[in-house]
Amino acid sequence: MFGRGATKKSDNTKFYEILGVPKTASPEDLKKAYKKAAIKNHPDKGGDPEKFKELAQAYEVLSDPEKREIYDEYGEDALKEGMGGGGGGGHDPFDIFSSFFGGGSPFGGGGSSRGRRQRRGEDVVHPLKVSLEDLYLGTTKKLSLSRNALCSKCNGKGSKSGASMKCGGCQGTGMKVTIRQLGPGMIQQMQHACNECKGTGETINDRDRCPQCKGDKVVPEKKVLEVNVEKGMQHSQKITFEGQADEAPDTVTGDIVFVIQQKEHPKFKRKGEDLFVEHTLSLTEALCGFSFVLTHLDGRNLLIKSYPGDVVKPDSYKAISDEGMPIYQRPFMKGKLYIHFTVDFPDSLTPDQTKAFEAILPKPSTTQLSDMEIDECEETTLHDVDIEDEMRRKAQAQREAYDDDEGDDDHPGGAQRVQCAQQ
Repeated sequence: MFGRGATKKSDNTKFYEILGVPKTASPEDLKKAYKKAAIKNHPDKGGDPEKFKELAQAYEVLSDPEKREIYDEYGEDALKEGMGGGGGGGHDPFDIFSSFFGGGSPFGGGGSSRGRRQRRGEDVVHPLKVSLEDLYLGTTKKLSLSRNALCSKCNGKGSKSGASMKCGGCQGTGMKVTIRQLGPGMIQQMQHACNECKGTGETINDRDRCPQCKGDKVVPEKKVLEVNVEKGMQHSQKITFEGQADEAPDTVTGDIVFVIQQKEHPKFKRKGEDLFVEHTLSLTEALCGFSFVLTHLDGRNLLIKSYPGDVVKPDSYKAISDEGMPIYQRPFMKGKLYIHFTVDFPDSLTPDQTKAFEAILPKPSTTQLSDMEIDECEETTLHDVDIEDEMRRKAQAQREAYDDDEGDDDHPGGAQRVQCAQQ
């Protein structure tokens, strides 16, 4: 859609000159002129590709009564603005040429590869939720999908005879142009799919419609796909089934694409090729040694243990090689398994326990204070605190105080604004 001021008339003779016809040429004259010049300039016959493209562009515009009217009145610029550039509707020049020969080519051999160009259908993307176990072991999932398939009864023609007619409403382009006069030298142009042929550019006689697809050329079908999830695949990795999306006549079928969505695991976390797991030790285990069993993603039980005298510090990590995730397409190679240790300290100690620890643990590195030094200090009291909750409450209090200040400021300023408005 656009509005355009035509202060001066643009060139509206170029397309006629390209085809070598006068401005009074009939539709039949245009066809003959285009066909003759296009055969002569076809690239497959050694012709000039640019000239071939210009011929197609000129014929596409002048063969459409509505586009021709716009061109004759306002020139090529109006068409460019209304259709996003290019003068015509942007159709492939080889498609326009092949339409004169039933979709084939006059040069034999079923037509050139360019003459048989087809547009590509859209890909269909589905998320595929899998567990971490699936990605560790690999799995195959069967999924049932619905899609459009070319009608087998009419081979995607839509008719019993296989014949169709060029739509008279859009002259076979599949698109219609609506024009409105907004004022002197101003027009509004809208391009939309033809409602008579639903944008196909073809119509089928009601009596000749295929009884299976009712002229739609495609029928719905169920398709079961086996999706092979390989070991070591990553979150967001894609599995593609080429040419399995919706089928349509004269269209290269798009792909069905599954995007892996890894579900969260209650125990293991994954980072690339490595796995991470949390484990809490008692203070005794951290100081004197520990052993525990870790059940892996494939069901194996791993014995995790430390050696006597090997002290585990809080918030420390230890790694086990070759127990991480399999590496994609190299499943016999694996990353590391990291264990993050936290230490559970006792809430308090009895006097006897304190003395026992003092006897076996290293002496404090700081020097003991004398009674005189202690008397000169102010005594304090430590208490337990949840630091995250503490900070959250402080932030909330600051926000509330800020909101109160904003509310107080609103009243004087608001009153002043009202007073100024009344003066």
